[in-house]
Amino acid sequence: MTHKKRILLIEDEEDIASLIKLQAEIAGYKLHVEVDGINGYRAVEREKPDLVILDLMLPGESGFDVCRKIKNNVDLKNIPIIILSAKSEELDVILGLELGADDYVAKPFSPMILFSKIKAILRRGIATEKRGKAHPIAFGEYILDADRFLLKKGEETIPLTLSEFGILRRLLANRGKVLTRNQLLSDLNNEDALIVDRNIDVHIASLRKKLGPHFPFIETVRSVGYRFHE
Repeated sequence: MTHKKRILLIEDEEDIASLIKLQAEIAGYKLHVEVDGINGYRAVEREKPDLVILDLMLPGESGFDVCRKIKNNVDLKNIPIIILSAKSEELDVILGLELGADDYVAKPFSPMILFSKIKAILRRGIATEKRGKAHPIAFGEYILDADRFLLKKGEETIPLTLSEFGILRRLLANRGKVLTRNQLLSDLNNEDALIVDRNIDVHIASLRKKLGPHFPFIETVRSVGYRFHE
């Protein structure tokens, strides 16, 4: 019997939670709902779900706090997180991605788009397990650890989200070539989601911020996309 993937939704708006729960049942997922940040984090600790959908504006503790606690917990940090919030301003989204969230959906949203993102993230996790060990990729002072989704600079470890890791790995595999935003989105196995240039731009902005102001390798090619330039 196939194991149903377990999703934890932390959302205090009842109508939105009901809509997502219905769509989860249609898609074949098992979904549990918590309505505040404190109990939401406790549920993550208790249930260790396959994926968390996390609102930012929550009673008790904010979604930012919950995301930070999950990613700082060695037993929970590999659980993927999708941010779901009306706070769709770029700085809020980047902060969520920097804290370790894997993707975001801005309210109002399409349930089909949300669940296409969920499917893509869970599919990437399965593919990673099947792929086995991969050789580290070195560039400049950095080493990309493909097994643990980490970037290392000397002894410093820079954790990446699945999306950031996928973008960087694709750029590295095509050093010197210009990749369009749609090519990068396609490589993230997210073809069924809404193709919006800003999705990739926000992930790139978060990746650059993690790597620091003097990271020269990711070059923007205006009106086209991005290139890894060494």
